[in-house]
Amino acid sequence: MARTRFAPDRGLTTRMLMTMVLLAVLYVVLVGAISLLSGAWVLGVIIGLGVLWGQWYFSDKLALSAMGAREVSPAEDPQLHAVIDRLCAMADMPKPKVAVAHTDLPNAFAAGRSPDRSVVCVTDGLRRKVDERELEAVLSHELSHVAHRDVLVMTIASVVGVLAGFMTRAVLWSGMMRGRGNNNNAALIALGVMVVAAVVYFVSFLLTRLLSRYRELAADRAGAILTGQPSALASALTKISGEMAQIPNKDLRAAEPYNAFFFVPALTGKLDIASLFASHPKLDKRLAQLDKISVELGRE
Repeated sequence: MARTRFAPDRGLTTRMLMTMVLLAVLYVVLVGAISLLSGAWVLGVIIGLGVLWGQWYFSDKLALSAMGAREVSPAEDPQLHAVIDRLCAMADMPKPKVAVAHTDLPNAFAAGRSPDRSVVCVTDGLRRKVDERELEAVLSHELSHVAHRDVLVMTIASVVGVLAGFMTRAVLWSGMMRGRGNNNNAALIALGVMVVAAVVYFVSFLLTRLLSRYRELAADRAGAILTGQPSALASALTKISGEMAQIPNKDLRAAEPYNAFFFVPALTGKLDIASLFASHPKLDKRLAQLDKISVELGRE
C-alpha cells in the first residue's frame, strides 16, 4: 500500500496479489482458448490490452461519468474540501480530486489509478443524511481505499469478466471462425469459446466479490483507527443502510453495477443469485468489527 498513516493490512495486500495473479491466469486461459479454437488471438490481445489500459488511465473519469458526478473546487464546496484536507493531513497522503453526485442515493466512492490520480465522490443524499462527524468517518473509509490501492485492483479485476463477454462476441461476430471447416465445426468452436468465457466470467465474478468484502472491512478498520471515532462510522453505516430502503427501486437498480465501489451497497432487497455473492459484508459484521475497535481504542 502507499506510505500513509492508514493502518496497513497484510491480509488485504495478500488477497489483492492473489486475486491479480488468478485473474491474469484466467485472462491467459481465455485468450489461449480463443486462439486455439478460432485463431483470433491477436484480436483478443489487442482488445484486452486496450480495455485494460482504458480502465487504468480513465477509471476516475469513467466512475464520475457513470454516477453523473462532477469535480468541485474548494471555492465551490469549501466545507467538503475542508474535511478532506483535514483527513489527508492526518493520513499524510496526497489530496485526491473531490467530486459531488447530485442524487438522493446516500453513498460515497473512491476511484483512480493511484493516490496521486484519484477522486473521492460523495452524493447529495449522503450529505443530507449524516452529520459532519459521520461524513468525516465515511470519507476516511474512502481515503483508506485510495491509500491501500485496492481501488485500482478492483477496477482492473472487474474488467476481466467484461472482457470475457466482449471478446467472445467480437470473435463470434468477426466471422473469423468461418472457413475453418464445415458448419458443424464452426458450431463446436463457437460453443467452446462461449463455455470458456462463461467459466472465466463466473470465476472472475467470484474472485472480485471475495476481495470486495474483505477490502470493505479493511477500509472500515483503517478509517476508524485514523479518526479514532469508530462509533461515528458505525452510526453512518446504520443510517445509510436504513435509508437505502427508502430509495426507489429504479434508482437502486441503476446503481447496483457499481456496488463494489460504494461505501454501502445499493440493493433492492430482492433475494437473487447475485445477492448470494454480495460485494459487501453484512452490516452486523461491520458493526461488530467497529465495536471491537472501540474497545481496542478505549473509547467504550
